[in-house]
This record gives sequence, structure tokens and C-alpha cells, in this order.
Amino acid sequence: MTARILPLALLALTTPATAQETFPATLAGHAYLPALSLVAPPADAPRDAWISGKFTGATRNGVPMSVPGDTGTLHGKRLTGINLPFIGQPLQGFSGFAMNRAEDGSVYVLTDNGFGSKANSPDAMLFFSRMIPDFDSGKVEIKETVFLHDPDFKVPFRISWDGTESRYLTGADFDLESLQRVGDSIWMGDEFGPYLIEAGLDGRIKGVYPTLVADQLLKGPDTPGISATSVMGVDWTVPRSGGFEGMALQPGTGLLWALLEKPLLGADGQAEGAFLRSMAFDPARREWTGASFKFKLADGATAIGDFNFIDETRALIIERDNGEGEPSLKCAGDPMPDCFPLPAIVKHVVLIDTASVDADGFVRRIGQIDLMNIADPQGKARLTTDGGQDGRFSLPFFTIEDVMRVDDSHIMVAIDNNLPFSAGRKLNAAADNEVVLLSVPEFLAAQ
Repeated sequence: MTARILPLALLALTTPATAQETFPATLAGHAYLPALSLVAPPADAPRDAWISGKFTGATRNGVPMSVPGDTGTLHGKRLTGINLPFIGQPLQGFSGFAMNRAEDGSVYVLTDNGFGSKANSPDAMLFFSRMIPDFDSGKVEIKETVFLHDPDFKVPFRISWDGTESRYLTGADFDLESLQRVGDSIWMGDEFGPYLIEAGLDGRIKGVYPTLVADQLLKGPDTPGISATSVMGVDWTVPRSGGFEGMALQPGTGLLWALLEKPLLGADGQAEGAFLRSMAFDPARREWTGASFKFKLADGATAIGDFNFIDETRALIIERDNGEGEPSLKCAGDPMPDCFPLPAIVKHVVLIDTASVDADGFVRRIGQIDLMNIADPQGKARLTTDGGQDGRFSLPFFTIEDVMRVDDSHIMVAIDNNLPFSAGRKLNAAADNEVVLLSVPEFLAAQ
């Protein structure tokens, strides 16, 4: 490891890693893609791809739109008004913005693995899209959808559609949660391996790279080769859904900084601490550099959602709890259809300084904005919020997974709506794919 590829100055700081200020945020634009937005699979995809979500129940079900979606036990099993399985592939689940835009100004956005797990997503195709939000009309235009495929057998294990000629990838192969464009390649962070995956702009897989930390291979419970007899904390140390939720491209160095969603597990099977690890990967050399830092979670936060630089050292990270819905409608007792049993509390965008890392490896948190307390003096919100307040806008969603700098005053944030399983803005309606423009000049100028 050399100074050339290690831009972090290891500074002993006198302030703790969580010391910070909360800055104001004002809603500057609001757009959304309706929840039930579907796309046809490619013509050469298996027929299996035309009905997606067949495996989300206890048994296989191929009857379209026959099973009501609900929010699951954690969120009271409230019905969301949308039924499975789908005819086609859902565009749901914005799960990462790339810092570099396409030539036409559109934003590269990733759709996650499908329906939430390796077991229930073998018919959910993996793809990224180019999208443009129109904050004047409130609509989100999908310019292109690119499906991932592996005709050159770069994936080192058997994929779900291994025997097909087209070899499209599915949510049973990878759980993709973050992406960046570097030249003519799209790099994606996966949670199953966890792996970094390189693809061309046409979706053709170029390479799959396992994760090395201090010469140790990181594995999760869904890594190929892990079995029921494998020992948690010994054979695998990345918790389920704890892989690379965020991955930032650093200007100047060209390094990819992959950030785990959850803490690693110790030999006792317990989390090593209330912090997450980020590791640097050199896409030019296609190797891990050995550089890393730790991100300390705020009290109440359980995971991160996205990670993007705004200049050569400062970066944005979304941190969140597992709640959804406005706290004003918190259930007083048992979960009911008219209340939220676990409302949203901790939904932040955090500004960090990667040039300031203390002696214990913790990156400095400069400040944050509260996504549950966004001013809306001009009434730009296009959707009403159950339990909300006039003049205040919020993002009361389980998973908020996209953030990027737009200019010196604005950032853009979007959600993963987990179709059809999340309903945060309304008690009984599936969340749309919302994209918001936030005016945060003081926040972006903070040092």
C-alpha cells in the first residue's frame, strides 16, 4: 500500500467520530415513478422471466396478480394494494446512484435483487437503468434499461439460468445494491458474496471480484460454498443483507470505496461494534488496495443506504433505522391497519471527511440532514403523507438507498420501495419510487 493510492490522512482527532451538526434541508423538487411500473424482459430471456415473483410465498405460484402484497411481520402485515406475481419485471427498488452521469445527463440507477432474498428472487432479472427526474412535471423518465448477462462465463459459480444461451443474471445470483460508472464499465457492489462486479455499458459481465480484507476472504451466509454446517462468525462474517450497500467513486484517485451495510461478525457471532467498514478497490488494477476506514453509526441507526463523494475527500452517506411511517401514527398496542408498529425515526444523510480519520480508523462525521424533517414552504410535495404535517416533508421509508450531489446547493435522494412489500408514506398503499431534490447549501459547504 502506497501513499499514491491512500488519500486518507490518518489524523488523531480530539472530537469523537459522531460529533456533528444537523443542517436544514428544504424541498426543491419531488418526482416519482408509480409503484407498479413494469418492463418487458429481453426477447432472448427465458420464458421464466415473463412472470416474476413466483417464489415469494411458501410454494411456487404462477398465477399473475393472485397474492396480495403486505408489509411483513416487522411492519404489521399491512396490505399494500398490489398483488404478486407480476407480468414482466418490476422497475422497483432504486438502490444506488452513480456519481458520473451518462452523456445525455441521465442518472445511472440500480434496481436491487428483486423480492428481498436469494431464495425468492430466481425469476427477478438484474439490471441497471438510466433515468431523468422531471421536477416540473413530477414524473421520472426511464431512458434505458440494461439487463445483466454472462455469455463469457465470468461468474465463477452456477447461475440460476446457467443452461440458457443468453445467461441473464437473476436475484438468486447476486444482490446488487450500489453502482458507479468508470469509463466504459459499470461497477456494482453485491451483498451475497460480497463481490464487486464489472459489466460493460451493454450489461455484459467483465469480471467478478471477491472481497479481501487483510488477505482474508469475506463471506456471507449466501456466498456459494457456505452450507448449513458452516459456523457463523468463523466460516462467514458478513451478516445476511450486510454486504456492499454503498460504493463511492473517489475523484482524483479513481478508487472505488465499497461500504458494508452492517457490522462484521466476530468469532462469537456478534457484531464487532456499531460501525461499518469501507475498503478501497482500484478498478484500474482490479485489486483491493488495503486502505480502509470505519464509519460509526448514529444511535438508533442499523444500516446505510448509499455512499457518494462530493469532492476529493468529502462524501455523503445515507444511514437509517428499520422503521417506516410517520411517528405520529405509531401503534399504541398491537399492530393494526391504521398505525405503524415501527415508525421511521433515524433517516439521515451524513457528510463525512475521508481526509480526517482518527487513530482507531474512524472517519469524521462533519454534519447531517434529517430526512424526517425537511422544510416545504412552497408546497412542492406531490404526495400526501399519512400522519404528516403541513409545511414539513419527510421520507418515512424503510429503505432510502440513493444520494448524490447535483450542484453546490442541491443533492438528490431516492428510495428503494421493495415492491410490493413497503408502505411508508401511506398506511395501505405500496410506496412509489420517489426522487427528491433537496436544497442544502450550508450542508454541502460544511467542512
